[in-house]
Amino acid sequence: MIFIAARFRVLAEHADAWPEITRSFTEATRAEPGNLWFDWSRDLEDPQEYVLIEAFQDDAAAAHVQSAHFKQAQADLPPYLEKTPRIVNFQVDGTDWSELGELAVNR
Repeated sequence: MIFIAARFRVLAEHADAWPEITRSFTEATRAEPGNLWFDWSRDLEDPQEYVLIEAFQDDAAAAHVQSAHFKQAQADLPPYLEKTPRIVNFQVDGTDWSELGELAVNR
């Protein structure tokens, strides 16, 4: 799978509205064939910082960046951002999260 983590620095005046601003893009991406997950989190110490964790089956990531909703997001989202998002991506084996054995829960 292609695993992607991206950090978005949202302008302060739009930070609380970011989930709604990105809602249609998020919903369309989650509905794509081959999307494994597409999840936003907000930094607990810096409310302007959002992290997007996403994963795609290997062949689906290219289709994602060619989709109409991705192209629309490229046009719509930058005005709400303080700076260009930062990204890390990797190709990894599997199609799901692995367990964190060091914190195993035995119930």
